[in-house]
Amino acid sequence: MNKDKTENLKDEMRPEYDLSKLTGRVRGKYVERYQAGTNLVLLESDVREAFPDAEAVNEALRMLMKVANRQIQKQA
Repeated sequence: MNKDKTENLKDEMRPEYDLSKLTGRVRGKYVERYQAGTNLVLLESDVREAFPDAEAVNEALRMLMKVANRQIQKQA
């Protein structure tokens, strides 16, 4: 930010928030994960019941990919 913009910023933090009590802050804590890339998908509740974890979702999607590829090969 340039100096003009920082001078115009108003402190909107409530006075009862004591930032000095916040501990455990580490700059760049998740930078490696971020750089590796992540695909976050939110599942609806009915789908979530059928696929309780990432492994189950990945397995189902791989099977779907195989079926789709077979269909494409049959049509070719």
